[in-house]
Amino acid sequence: MPTVCVFCASSLTIDQRYLDLARRVGEAIAARGWDLVSGAGSISMMGEVGRAVRAGGGHTIGVIPDALVALEVADHDSDEFIVTRDMRQRKGIMDERSDAFLALPGGIGTLEELVEVWTARSLNMHHKPVVVLDPWGDYALLHELLAHWERRGFVRSGATDHVHWATDIEAALDEISRAWSVARSPLERGE
Repeated sequence: MPTVCVFCASSLTIDQRYLDLARRVGEAIAARGWDLVSGAGSISMMGEVGRAVRAGGGHTIGVIPDALVALEVADHDSDEFIVTRDMRQRKGIMDERSDAFLALPGGIGTLEELVEVWTARSLNMHHKPVVVLDPWGDYALLHELLAHWERRGFVRSGATDHVHWATDIEAALDEISRAWSVARSPLERGE
């Protein structure tokens, strides 16, 4: 079963529907028997997804920079709680511990994390699934911007094929399951 890294908001000013989405994603991850890697935040969507995975019997790996622990926003209840020196080390550990990446709506931190794993995937630096769950069109302008950049030649043709867009939770998780199985099959054959 894959270990899924979820990128999402830590904002305290977002609509309740986003918190509900994060909770439902956590419940669905746990129901599939998957593990969670997160940014180890205890607040907003990040806190909701971690609590829901644990409530469903799942295992959570929280990775947080020391500076954010000092702000008292850390999810100390993570089954594995890893404190890093900075954001770069955090992302490296999150990438290393994950088999797939799922981006929920979020802010610039979420966007930066998504774009980094997506870029690495499009450069064949990894073969892990990258999925965006966007039920309310929060990523619509990004989608348009990337299409524009592709038309202008700034993004090579096919680079956008390395991310899957979904509007519902089960479709997003089904895509992770499908792509994860495909990505790991050569390893299982010993190639």
